[in-house]
Amino acid sequence: MKKREQRKFIRYDSLHLLDYLVLDEEGRTGQYSMGRTIDVSIDGIKLETIYPLQPNTRLLITVGLEDDLIDLEGRTTHAAPCDGRFVSGVTFLKITKEGRRIFAKYTEAFRKRKLELEKDEE
Repeated sequence: MKKREQRKFIRYDSLHLLDYLVLDEEGRTGQYSMGRTIDVSIDGIKLETIYPLQPNTRLLITVGLEDDLIDLEGRTTHAAPCDGRFVSGVTFLKITKEGRRIFAKYTEAFRKRKLELEKDEE
């Protein structure tokens, strides 16, 4: 049985380094660390870290997509251990129009590339 996709936007496999700061309820910065994206979409990312993040944790994130650096604020929607690391889903809370445009361009390029690879396999 095929699992039904529950996201609003399809995510395309992607791997990029990023850094993040954990924010508390008052918006004060806490732990700083680095991680990497597992996949991206225009409304969120899947983040791999070496430290566990709790669901509903606010983060300030800077992610590099090719030559662009995008600053955004997000909130973890879920988190789980995975192969000795931790994977969290992050939904964007604040992102600039330019940042959203870059993510949209990037996910569209990934979608096209994925279709090309599927055609080559046929």
